[in-house]
Order: sequence, then structure tokens, then C-alpha cells
Amino acid sequence: MYDMNQLRQETDEIIANLLQDGSDPDALYIVEHHIAHHNFDKLEKLVVDAYKLGYEISEAEEIEEEDKIFFVCDIVSEIKLDAELITAQQKELLPLIEKSGAEYEGWGTYFEDPNNDEDEYGEDGEFFDDEDFDEK
Repeated sequence: MYDMNQLRQETDEIIANLLQDGSDPDALYIVEHHIAHHNFDKLEKLVVDAYKLGYEISEAEEIEEEDKIFFVCDIVSEIKLDAELITAQQKELLPLIEKSGAEYEGWGTYFEDPNNDEDEYGEDGEFFDDEDFDEK
């Protein structure tokens, strides 16, 4: 079980640090919820459930840590930098994560320069290309 008060405190600190560093308060942010699981098939089921809720999913990677194999990926959305929205996402995702036996490793995002007129995600402003998710 995750401590929502602790997660909220971490969220508030991340947002405060970004804004203090000059990140654009009005931008849309790519928010990545970091997930790890020792079982690829269970991770895959988890991310399918998250995808059905409207999230994008980064490609899973295999990592070795302390002689153990883990599979990691991000559950991704593009939202305003708002603690209430991020907390709502955590409340939606954490039951799925716990049910699958995965580990939630927090969330992260990227600095958004308020003086940059270019969209670093390409001409269409999309973080992921739609063809990345076409069925094969």
C-alpha cells in the first residue's frame, strides 16, 4: 500500500522545484509514472489496462539490478503541471500496479522552457507517434 500523503508531498516538491527553476507554469507536461516488475507478462497486462484508461506507454526495457532481472516502463500522459491531476492519476494507477505485483517508482517530467517557441515533440506536438501503437 502506498502512502498517498507522502506521494503528494513528493509531487508538491517536484512541482515547486520545476517552477522555482523557471519552468513554464502554463505548459503541458509529459508526466511519466515509472513502473518496474519482475514478470514481463504481468507488466504487459498492467500496461494494457493503463492504455485502456487513456495513457500512453513507453517501450519496456529489461534491466539487471543486484543480480535480479526487472522490466521497466513508463505510463505516460500529457497534462498541466498540477498536483491535483497527478494525484488523481496516482489514485487511478496505483490499484492496478498493486494488483499486478509491480512496483511504483514515482513520476517525473521535463523542464519546459517558457521562452522556447518550438515544440520539442515535433510538428504535431505529440510525444508519441500514432504508428507506434498500430497493431502489427
